[in-house]
Amino acid sequence: MNALIHWNNAYDTPAFSQITDDMFEAAFTDAMERALKEVDDIATQTAAPTFENTVEALEKAGHDLGQILSVFYTLNGSVSNDAREELSRAFSPKLAEYSSKISLNADLFSRIDDLWTRRDALGLTAEQLRVLTLKHRNFIRAGAALEGASRERFAQINQRLATLGTQFGQNLLADEREWFMALSEADLDGLPQFVIDAMRSAGEEKGAGGPVVTLSRSIITPFLQFSPRRDLREKAYGAWVSRGALGGKTDNRAMTTEMLTLRHEMAQLLGYADFAAYKLEVEMAGNADAVRGLLMDVWQPAKQAADADAQVLQTMLHADGIQDDLRAWDWHYYAEKRRKAEHDLDEAELKPYLQLDRMIEASFACASRLFKLEFAPIELDLYHPDCRAWLVTRDGQEIAVFIGDYFARGSKRSGAWCSAMRSQQKLEGDIKPIVLNVCNFAKPSAGQPALLSYDDARTLFHEFGHALHQMLSDVTYESISGTSVPRDFVELPSQLYEHWLDVPEVLGEFATHAETGKPMPRDMLDRLIGANTFNMGFQTVEYVASALVDLDFHDGPPPADTMQAQAETLDRIGMPAAISMRHATPHFAHVFSGGYYASSYYSYMWSEVMDADAFEAFEDAGDAFDADTAAKLEQHILSKGGSVDPKELYEAFRGRLPGVDALLKGRGLAA
Repeated sequence: MNALIHWNNAYDTPAFSQITDDMFEAAFTDAMERALKEVDDIATQTAAPTFENTVEALEKAGHDLGQILSVFYTLNGSVSNDAREELSRAFSPKLAEYSSKISLNADLFSRIDDLWTRRDALGLTAEQLRVLTLKHRNFIRAGAALEGASRERFAQINQRLATLGTQFGQNLLADEREWFMALSEADLDGLPQFVIDAMRSAGEEKGAGGPVVTLSRSIITPFLQFSPRRDLREKAYGAWVSRGALGGKTDNRAMTTEMLTLRHEMAQLLGYADFAAYKLEVEMAGNADAVRGLLMDVWQPAKQAADADAQVLQTMLHADGIQDDLRAWDWHYYAEKRRKAEHDLDEAELKPYLQLDRMIEASFACASRLFKLEFAPIELDLYHPDCRAWLVTRDGQEIAVFIGDYFARGSKRSGAWCSAMRSQQKLEGDIKPIVLNVCNFAKPSAGQPALLSYDDARTLFHEFGHALHQMLSDVTYESISGTSVPRDFVELPSQLYEHWLDVPEVLGEFATHAETGKPMPRDMLDRLIGANTFNMGFQTVEYVASALVDLDFHDGPPPADTMQAQAETLDRIGMPAAISMRHATPHFAHVFSGGYYASSYYSYMWSEVMDADAFEAFEDAGDAFDADTAAKLEQHILSKGGSVDPKELYEAFRGRLPGVDALLKGRGLAA
């Protein structure tokens, strides 16, 4: 238990080698009981409510529980095992009950409500008023004003949703972990060496005795791009899109219907027409009509581009002697051939210039030029040998500890993410953040350098943009620190940071060949950047379709059958036959595994409207590293967390709110 709570090494990070799975249950139970006692003491104290004895006291409550959960969820997401999955299933409903006991504590809400009523007379700072405002609003949205049976039902729904969300994610991980397709040596014909190496490495992990295709995106995507075997592409693609819908105990389909029904009931208990109205009220978008308007503004030009591309790819398919319609398992293969033909870009030729270590250096170098940050490698007791760590400083002062976990493995959930094992705050001292980036890049064979695709490199920059939002946070209260902002604002720093990967001088310095060390030839660099909008119709269609399905699920009464509702949405918008949703319902983890993006998957595009416009501020200044613009970005956005309404933050940075034009231009979809 001490190892879980007291992080006493040189950088105040967890000593993972001292932590075993059998520690968690007792420590979790004890810490939760103590946290509830702390909250109850705040709620029942006889002293009149003040900001300090109520709001600040709540900010400090549950510290030990937070430490334990930080360690647990770091392990469970990145190196899961049967014991951790069982603990997660046990913890989820208990945590939901814990949250309900706080949010539905009548005495506690009475104190907060009293402070809210008297807020103008309390002499609060702007940041304190923001914290009180959010705290009061969150209590209302968590059912604090409900009474009687409605309060009890609300708590029951929260617990059930927590259980279902955990099970959804575990089912998905099980499908991704257990499926693989063994290949013979003959099946490798036509594949670049980097794909073969990744599949051999995956085969070693699976104990398959040879190369395998897995459902890791870092393997299946290049396999679909390069394998000339249409039959194998079809089999692999079928498994990829069937995750969570394979039947049996890991099938998620019925679960999604139950979750949507429960969300709708929860929203109506709180007085909202539907879950979308409830969820979007606190986002920048405000309501479903605004979200749908943005998505449809982008959908029409994206679909036109995708339809035109499909015709070209189908012609290529027929030229190969295949008299069939273009299928979803053909798109990646023929798009890659077209990219080579039209832009003279060969992934096998390009990839040696995109070494993981050099791209990490590039992301650090950009942060150094923009924000004067420095990154020094440090030795930490981490949870996996593949992890590495850096101390982040500025002018000799510690800013953060940054941890990177970059390679795919069977025990890691899919995707890429950023989390703060500890968030920045000043209420309990000058607390520096511990920030973690997790990715799923293909691990190379022993002794070989890790090579990235350009999309992989973009993912690395994206997640590091989130990390900068955490590192540069400069607020007093943890509840508004770093990425604690509306969902359709949280992606702004991450998507904005992707733009620096496309700055020619960045690739010119850091895109060096893994064997020769020579920089990427200028003509290749120009062709790479020139192809940035290649296949953008496809990418936009698969994303927007997922966002519209998510919105339709939550805007109005819940569907009786999610798979039928998904099909109806796709039919209504005219989904191209050869493109699938980026995330079909049974594996739509953003929406159903915890629900953070439920009714809010659109937020990536809402943020992209801002990031396209925000980077234009640097272009207008004539320098991607303009010091004054970077200072404004940190001052008005990266350092503020959730301490100010995001519309105010963006207007302070840019002088106005953006329109969709910059996004369409950036995606090559403008008329």
